[in-house]
Amino acid sequence: MSTPALRVLSLIPPMTQLNTPYPSTAYLTGFLRSRGVAAVQDDLALALILRLLSADGLRAVHQQIGATPSQPCSVRVKAFDTRIVDYLATIEPTIRFLQGGDSTLAHRIASRTWLPEGPRFATLDVFEADDGADPMAWAFGTLGVQDRARHLATLYLNDIADVIKDAIDPRFEFVRYGESLAASQASFEPLAAALAAAPNLVDRWLQQLTLATIDRHQPTVVLLSVPFPGAVYGAFRIAQAIKAAHPHITTVLGGGFVNTELRQLAEPQVFDFFDHVTLDAGERPLLALLDHLQGRRSAQRLVRTFQRVAGAVRYLNFVEPDVPFDEVGTPTWDGLPIQRYLSLLDMLNPMHRLWSDGRWNKLTVAHGCYWKKCSFCDVSLDYISRYDAATATTLVDRIEAVVAETGQTGFHLVDEAAPPKSLKAMALELQRRRVAISWWGNIRFEKTFTPDLCRQLADSGCIAISGGLEVASDRLLTLMKKGVSVDQVARVTKGFADAGVLVHAYLMYGFPTQTEQDTVDALELVRQLFANGCIHSGFWHRFACTVHSPVGQSPQDYGVTLQPLPQGNFARNDIGFIDPTGVDHDALGLGLKKGIYNFMHGIGLDEDVRMWWDRPVPKTRVARRRIEKALMQSV
Repeated sequence: MSTPALRVLSLIPPMTQLNTPYPSTAYLTGFLRSRGVAAVQDDLALALILRLLSADGLRAVHQQIGATPSQPCSVRVKAFDTRIVDYLATIEPTIRFLQGGDSTLAHRIASRTWLPEGPRFATLDVFEADDGADPMAWAFGTLGVQDRARHLATLYLNDIADVIKDAIDPRFEFVRYGESLAASQASFEPLAAALAAAPNLVDRWLQQLTLATIDRHQPTVVLLSVPFPGAVYGAFRIAQAIKAAHPHITTVLGGGFVNTELRQLAEPQVFDFFDHVTLDAGERPLLALLDHLQGRRSAQRLVRTFQRVAGAVRYLNFVEPDVPFDEVGTPTWDGLPIQRYLSLLDMLNPMHRLWSDGRWNKLTVAHGCYWKKCSFCDVSLDYISRYDAATATTLVDRIEAVVAETGQTGFHLVDEAAPPKSLKAMALELQRRRVAISWWGNIRFEKTFTPDLCRQLADSGCIAISGGLEVASDRLLTLMKKGVSVDQVARVTKGFADAGVLVHAYLMYGFPTQTEQDTVDALELVRQLFANGCIHSGFWHRFACTVHSPVGQSPQDYGVTLQPLPQGNFARNDIGFIDPTGVDHDALGLGLKKGIYNFMHGIGLDEDVRMWWDRPVPKTRVARRRIEKALMQSV
């Protein structure tokens, strides 16, 4: 279908990632071009960061501090003010280094005599050896100068972000920008007030960058995809600037945040900024909308689309089949400044660093989840419930096309849980064509992943795997319908680790009926997984009940009572609940996070896990050799 009169611009709003483009615009642009639509894309998140992290940017931040001398300065702002000359001299060379443009600068950065060091550098002190040795030598040795320098440069940028937050915009963060204005925010009023307020320095620059992008691309339609609550404020500021300067341009809002939190959208004020809001996979709604804008389809035949009609929000959903995943086209990064992303190193753990280090081509193996049973997950929503896999031939065709376009062979598979059969078929096709790539992604630790399959995936280029161990309790894993056991997870993760693949475990605490004893036992099992070489990193998430999950829809099955949702017409997702166990999960969470942070660095692996809490907790009931014995059994 050709729509020559239209020109569609897809934008990445602040903030998503600094090391690689968020993939939604790449997928939409590739799809629209495959259907003959003139489509372009840009990343305003990266553009804003590069504007801030420049000599002119820091000079403007410093001038803002000086313009309000009566305002008390934080310790972080005072440290920045004291060494402003050093920050101005080092910022642009440091950005070039993080973009891969000046590798020799690593030696100066690694010396710790060149970059100004603010409060964020205090985190290095926890690794200070008793003998006074270099606190970073344990992680990088004597030869890892590039990695050492990237970690120090990342701390330096985090110091600057803290200054911007303290002195310019209290909502500012590199990822979760203005998150509280949108996340499960039933009322639109906090966001409306923020958008109505006089723009600060960050707002003004985002407005300027938006209008420059519009002038460059001359679109008739602008798509803004918001994957997370931390991108909502930026998206609305962009739309606000477009509507003020170019009211004729059609603005459309979609993305993961919309799909989960705005399904009951009834707030008319949203449509002061956006003409249309679409749900779920964007291909079919966009085709319908573009037809409508060209007069080839009535509004009544729009697909999964909200709009304002006579002052009220109306949802239009003419039923049409979604575009098969095999036919959504190949994502394209054409138009995105792929050489300007920043390769950061937030955490020293080799697995954890993959999320922020390096520019990865993001690719999806299948739409939806082949398991779709986990009781904590939004299994009722399209992005989980509608499973549709591409063939191995299609996947590797896309991989080869992306490598040819970008010149980069690293892929992050961004599926909720990549299906093992599809991964095996992809690995065979990669090997058959002798395509050399590096890839990593998320899976379920199910028994299909035998040691032989783990080795096959590693041979095809798999370097890392993440998956949900969640509560590390067989009772609770059964309750949440995870479909795995602790022993099975141990054997699968060990199979990957033995094949040379890094393994990350997603962990959860605070699940319904989880007791303090369950939590202590879970940390003991995690300790044993680290000690036995099964996993290399992990992260504890606090369980949040969502309205679209089995727990949220059938709380009586999980022994909890839901609290009433707050009144409002905007975002709805997280819902409070009352658990009769009465456990203080917030207090327990501190010990869990402290323990796993140290486990990732090889610390405390032989110690009693109770040491990580600053108050008495029960002794673990888990046998000391539980995981070791599980590994002796066949998969």
